[in-house]
Amino acid sequence: MRGMAPIPHPPRQPGDAPESYVGLDAERAERLARTRGWTTVRSLPPGSVVTMEYLRGRLNFEVEHGTVTRCWAG
Repeated sequence: MRGMAPIPHPPRQPGDAPESYVGLDAERAERLARTRGWTTVRSLPPGSVVTMEYLRGRLNFEVEHGTVTRCWAG
């Protein structure tokens, strides 16, 4: 008899606050996010249309004139 497949355990999401990136230079913010454990960092222009799927470990930056103006996880 075969055992059941193991239950997947996705990696933990970094515990820092997304709003802490607002006001930073976009390149610096991305480097900082990766050192804090975010696996995917996405920079978007203001008003971009994005899909609503949630991706654990992804950090989204809305960037205007090279500065992060909004930030959210997923």
